[in-house]
Amino acid sequence: MERKNDVHTDPEIETAAENTAEPKQKKKLRFDKQQFRNGFRTRAFKAGGYSTVAAIAVVAIAVVIMLVVNQLPSRLTQLDISANKLYTLCEQSEQIAAGLTDDVTIYVVAQTGNEDSTLSALLDQYEGASDHITVETIDPVVSPNFLDQYTSDSVYENSLVVVCGERSRYVSYYDIFETDYSSYYTTGTTSTDFNGESEITSAIDYVTSDDLPTAYQLQGHGEQGLGSSAESAITGENIELEDLNLLTSDGVPDDCECLIIASPQSDISSDEKDTILSYLEDGGRMLLVTDYTEDELPNLAALMEYYGVTKADGIVVEGDGNYSLRNYNHYLLPDINYHTITSPLQDGSYYILMPVAQGLVVSDDLRDTLDVTELLTTSDDAYSKLAGYDMTTYEKESGDIDGPFALGVAITDEVDNGETQIVWLTTTMMFDDDVDSMVSGANTDLLLNSLGWMCERENTISIHAKSLDSEQLVVSSGDATRWSVILIGVIPLALILGGVVVVVRRKRK
Repeated sequence: MERKNDVHTDPEIETAAENTAEPKQKKKLRFDKQQFRNGFRTRAFKAGGYSTVAAIAVVAIAVVIMLVVNQLPSRLTQLDISANKLYTLCEQSEQIAAGLTDDVTIYVVAQTGNEDSTLSALLDQYEGASDHITVETIDPVVSPNFLDQYTSDSVYENSLVVVCGERSRYVSYYDIFETDYSSYYTTGTTSTDFNGESEITSAIDYVTSDDLPTAYQLQGHGEQGLGSSAESAITGENIELEDLNLLTSDGVPDDCECLIIASPQSDISSDEKDTILSYLEDGGRMLLVTDYTEDELPNLAALMEYYGVTKADGIVVEGDGNYSLRNYNHYLLPDINYHTITSPLQDGSYYILMPVAQGLVVSDDLRDTLDVTELLTTSDDAYSKLAGYDMTTYEKESGDIDGPFALGVAITDEVDNGETQIVWLTTTMMFDDDVDSMVSGANTDLLLNSLGWMCERENTISIHAKSLDSEQLVVSSGDATRWSVILIGVIPLALILGGVVVVVRRKRK
């Protein structure tokens, strides 16, 4: 019986069927427009498309932000995290840079790739502070004769030349990085200060200023002077220093912005006193820095008494440990009182250190035109040792003069031609390098601030070197004792008591 479900396949028929199916397969490979369009409508394509567009948008925004940031001043884009703010311009530098009206070019002398990173970072701040400042690097190998037109000094790598028009100033690398070798043979160490901001700001001010002030230093009385470091700091502030001998000159020169009398060892003559008084009464300015001396200086004393201030005999010693270095009661840390001269020091919470100083007493009966500000003052417990250099003890003895005293004053007197200005400080030892370094250069700042006030150059006030080493911590005698008690006594005792309490509680459990 024949089965209907049985299928008999002929090879020829199979071959014909395969040949017949080939055209159908070729039709499936043809481009289907509708299917292509539908592919854009799938959920997978939409998700991928959104991701691609978002990625392109993010990249485009990042590129735009980078372009904008690159146009911003470096002081807005670089964070200064250095301990001493090496790369941050102080207010005075920013004021000078912002006030420029002439173009200034700062040339860095360095082979390509050898630029000092610290100096370069600071120069970026100057370039960002003013559109008138441009920094260029000069490779001395490529341009060996370029600097001949600006200086005949030996040029060291990473030195600078600041140029504005026809004026220029060369700044040596060794003035930017100042290394002190004085302690090498005793401690085996050196200290390095970064003086870049002070030097660069001073150079910019110099090349853009048409009229620089001149200060005259009185000579002929054994003056010890302010010291080489202090004088270098003054000239660095673009105040020119000249010597003056009133015995051989016709008087104080007309271009004298300030007369400096620094540590005279003998008295001025009566004629010199009259000449100086005539200069001051015509609106003159004077910086007087005196040291303790056993010799009487009656003419100089009479001059200053006319301006309401007299000097106490002896050397001031502090009875309050908070106003002196520990174990050095004659190394004074006076209160700093408000004045234009001292405000930058107050803002920075600096100390002033005055060794072997004399006390000043301000008269209670000043004429109406006269004003005296006590810049620096001792505590009420201070006293002046009449024995002076011959003292054998810091303790107060019979005859010693009770304080308090002023150690520095600023005097103004209204006159017909303006205002007389005088600053009197009572020790030149405060400008010794070792003493000044103990207060991070604040003593020199006080000197420069005083001259800046009298020479009307407040914009260059208080720009001092920043240490690349660890700075010394100045602690008064009182603070040192207080912290010793806390660290050696209170804290260990508290820990012991806490331990006893814990042990007792555990045993009770």
